[in-house]
Amino acid sequence: MTLDRIDRKILDILQRDGRIANADLADKVGLSASACLRRVRTLEEAGIIERYVALLDQRKLGRLMDVFVEISLTGQSQETLENFERAVARSSEIMECFLMAGDADYILHLTAEDPLDFERIHRDHLARLPGVLRMKSSFAIRPIVRRTAIPLDGGG
Repeated sequence: MTLDRIDRKILDILQRDGRIANADLADKVGLSASACLRRVRTLEEAGIIERYVALLDQRKLGRLMDVFVEISLTGQSQETLENFERAVARSSEIMECFLMAGDADYILHLTAEDPLDFERIHRDHLARLPGVLRMKSSFAIRPIVRRTAIPLDGGG
């Protein structure tokens, strides 16, 4: 699907305010409400708009730590990778998981309340992941930039 200027503007606005009323969105992009809704539905059906979510402030919910865990696996067989990825997908404690090129096979991002909570997560979730040869955890001191909006016009 090719995105035009209006599609990009719709996406930009929705990334910043997913709860905006269609009439307000239409007004901001210069379309009628029905034309705007058709465009949003097309973007949803094409999978460009994947889903709508509420972003929570993890610190206000007591999740004060961000932890990044580098994982090296025992091997690179399809079965080893699939077993690991299935287990990661089942763990609600793991916020993000990326297959990597470089020293680590995967990098996991998780949040924890404090070091004791991380110990629990490590014991109950990370230590049970299949095919793990080595884990290296790094604790973030504080976030500097956290974005959820993908730049649509070259990053301005």
